[in-house]
Amino acid sequence: MSEGTSQGATRLSREGAIATIIFDRPEARNAMTWEMYGQLAAHCEALARDREIRVVVFRGAGGQAFVAGTDIAQFLAFRDGELGGDDGVAYERRIDSGIQLVEQLPMPTVAVIEGWAVGGGLAIATACDFRIATTDAKFAVPIARTLGNTLSAANIARLQAAWGTQRVRRMLLLAESMLADEALSCGYLHAVCAAEELDAAKDALCDKLSPLAPVTQSASKEILRRLTSSNLPDVDDLIRQCYGSADFREGVGAFTERRKPVWRGEQPPPSTTP
Repeated sequence: MSEGTSQGATRLSREGAIATIIFDRPEARNAMTWEMYGQLAAHCEALARDREIRVVVFRGAGGQAFVAGTDIAQFLAFRDGELGGDDGVAYERRIDSGIQLVEQLPMPTVAVIEGWAVGGGLAIATACDFRIATTDAKFAVPIARTLGNTLSAANIARLQAAWGTQRVRRMLLLAESMLADEALSCGYLHAVCAAEELDAAKDALCDKLSPLAPVTQSASKEILRRLTSSNLPDVDDLIRQCYGSADFREGVGAFTERRKPVWRGEQPPPSTTP
């Protein structure tokens, strides 16, 4: 997660049957702004209707990060207390809708990861079907150390399916980062390679995916998605608890002021929102 100066852009290009979406805000390690999330949704909606595209590649610009989460400065607009909890629920639903569009693309998707994939960036990569990364890649959801918020049930379910429960506990409760070798050993990554070999590895994987039966690929993807997302619990009360807490305000303030947060564990009063 990072703060930056520009709004950045999420760019779409096509080359033959391969589409590429680039998260382009390298000065902020591609931390996502609302504008970038909106562009991502629009690109995914367009690609879902494009029967000429056989594989979609997702990649961060600059070579230092895939996506370093959501730009934290945007959370400064969240309100205090229970109203802030409602802002958090709205935010998580907004993020969920965008991640779901990535996950529901009918063609295979490949995340190409250099450096950090953090928070929302890790969620985007996890929504893809395959991931290849450089040897120095790192994966994290450090919100227990940085912000004091939480993820949605859908995003935690995706992480759990991809990483396993105990690794997700380490990410969320210990704020640990996972390195590329562990991500490869547990199956989260399809391949790990040196930076200079990344393009060749990406091309080789796309070449394997693109000639295969698209209807089978699409149906298989959707069955796996439904298995992961079936019977998700309603966790809005827990999201309100985190985003409405004094700790969340402290986390955002400490991040933007570049200091260490002081956690007090003070929760908001129970919400009366149905």
